[in-house]
Amino acid sequence: MKSETIFSRDELSEMGKRGVDCITEAIEAGDLDRAKYFAERMHRESLAMHDALIDWITSILSYVGRRFGDAVLYEAHREGCKAWVAPLTEAFKAADFRHRAVILTKILRGHMMPLRIEEDDEKLTFVMEPCGSGGRQIQNGKYQSPHGFLRIKSAQPLTLGREDFPVYCAHHHFEELIPRELVGYPLFVTEPAERLGQGACRIFLYKNPSKAPER
Repeated sequence: MKSETIFSRDELSEMGKRGVDCITEAIEAGDLDRAKYFAERMHRESLAMHDALIDWITSILSYVGRRFGDAVLYEAHREGCKAWVAPLTEAFKAADFRHRAVILTKILRGHMMPLRIEEDDEKLTFVMEPCGSGGRQIQNGKYQSPHGFLRIKSAQPLTLGREDFPVYCAHHHFEELIPRELVGYPLFVTEPAERLGQGACRIFLYKNPSKAPER
């Protein structure tokens, strides 16, 4: 008896291609509308995976905070951030300002939201409108039922001195603390929006990182 299949071999082959290969093939074939379709599809798929992974991280942090309290949550956050902040510190240490700006821009573009970048005599300012990670979580209701991610109640270093602070956004503390411990200064400085999820977060990249304000 002949088996009954749903997809043709060509369909399965097309489904298994990387998005970038689909875009490249469409461009080489001169089909720019199809290339645009694949570019937009790749963005949608990547953003969905990005959001799922951030929600996964936030769910684990929420469990740790509720189950074991703020002290253990602090250590868990620190350990998780060290896995990527320490190598980033090494990369920054060997780079000039232009290269550091390129590295940070690549990281922030990974959140797949628009950036506004401004320069003055002492720094670059990256304005995230909206914040592509924690800010969008708030906008999407992830700290409300049924998701109910943890808000850290008491003001402390973990919350940048604020009360009722979203647990995901607490990683900003370690982005600055870990490099200060390793090289004596933060790689960049984050200023969260006054009302998280509503205003714009700002990230400052100083041309002379040792001149970052003490605050």
